[in-house]
Amino acid sequence: MINDTSKQAAQDAIEWALTHGMALKTTPYSAVHTAFSLTPTPITVARYQKLTASVGLLGKLVHFASEDSEFLSEAIAPITSGDPFFNALLEMHQAIHQTNQQTPQSAIRLPLLIMRSDFMDDANLGPKLIEFNGIAAGMGPFGQRIHELHKFLQLQAPEAFSEWSTPTTGKLVANHALENLAQGIANATHKINAEFTAIEQSSINNTTNAPTFLMVVQAGEDNVYDQHLLEHALQSKGIRTIRRTFRELHGKLKTGDNHRLLLDGVGAIDTVYLRAGYQYCDYHANDIISRVCCDALMQTRIFIEKHRVAVNATVSQQLATSKRVQMLLSSMEPAALTRFGLNIDEAIAVKELLSDMLAVSKDSAAIVANSSNNDWVLKNQGEGGGHCIFGDDILPKLAALQPHEYQAWSLMRRLHPTARATTALTVRKGELQKVDDLISEIGMFTVHIDGEAAIADENNHKQAYAGYLIRSKSARTTEGGVHSGMGVLDSLVISD
Repeated sequence: MINDTSKQAAQDAIEWALTHGMALKTTPYSAVHTAFSLTPTPITVARYQKLTASVGLLGKLVHFASEDSEFLSEAIAPITSGDPFFNALLEMHQAIHQTNQQTPQSAIRLPLLIMRSDFMDDANLGPKLIEFNGIAAGMGPFGQRIHELHKFLQLQAPEAFSEWSTPTTGKLVANHALENLAQGIANATHKINAEFTAIEQSSINNTTNAPTFLMVVQAGEDNVYDQHLLEHALQSKGIRTIRRTFRELHGKLKTGDNHRLLLDGVGAIDTVYLRAGYQYCDYHANDIISRVCCDALMQTRIFIEKHRVAVNATVSQQLATSKRVQMLLSSMEPAALTRFGLNIDEAIAVKELLSDMLAVSKDSAAIVANSSNNDWVLKNQGEGGGHCIFGDDILPKLAALQPHEYQAWSLMRRLHPTARATTALTVRKGELQKVDDLISEIGMFTVHIDGEAAIADENNHKQAYAGYLIRSKSARTTEGGVHSGMGVLDSLVISD
């Protein structure tokens, strides 16, 4: 029975969430709060410190893999016949990096890698990587907001907060994801702007431009408040923010002096941040006649990377954070991982975080059939929810695949995190629900600018770790996304 004290705490939390932009758009003039847990999920100090100490190495690894054009081409080529979208991405990558007399400099963009590495804390194995998110790696602002909400409830509704917390919980784990992501983006934006300010001030045309940030978004998107929170943080740092879809950018981008990227009606652009581009529909434009479906808007993305502008995510970063590359990296020994900017000790630390993955082959069905029903997850290359197959559905899907599709799929060892020791209370669309088997996915944000850690800690030392995002769900649910699944926003608290 959920008592009146808990109901009042939940109502206070809903109003706090809406007041602070922790919401999803429902119509052009209304919104609903995001689903959330009333109290945070426990984590041990040792496991939290292990993640924060080593997750930056994953960002470093991915950066160097993304800039290794030969490795990427060899890694992605086998899946192109089974995945048309990745075939298009590889063609984009090759177009960006090719050189000729007309374009003697190919990829002169500044790589800004904002990555979210998603983990599950397996009961026996500890934290293991589920996937990299290198494009549209969102909800960092919401990660900070739900931490702040739990901090508010701890003070405002201590009785309800205590009732739904596990008995061994201690201090809330601070989360500055919004502030740190804004700091990293601002650093890249100011770097590009300063480069051109120096050039322009030394020329006859002594003009300067305000630092300008362009967010590429999906048309009609409902997850806009998370994006606006980031924009507001950048605006507070004196950065102008612009939002456009790929369709709105088509035909509006121009080349200025010294490969400056210009946008009609706006002027010079310093940073391009993609919250779109991870699926074919982001490039659809039925009113444009093009050589191939989506080609015109993909050319817009190629055009951006041919300029001196900070970009997240580059096409190379998108390829390097794919399930295919993750699978290849997980199969390498630590010595082989040193190819990607790591020393041997760093490579060993990274190897400990990577989950077991296998490429799908003609033998995969036998491997699954001879294993427990919950030993494997079947994954394709898709981003977001709906791209994982579990349990009894795996063997029929494997049987339906054609041999040319095998390499576009992989088997990952399924992880089994420990559920909360006590029943949790979640809130979705104003309704309260008790969940007795709540498990959590831990997303860790990192920021690198051209391979260098981009966040300053409290002692002004550079680090890559920027904050976290916790999404929790019932262990009986396979789709745990807050936006598209049955997950809820959550935060962390230290357990004994």
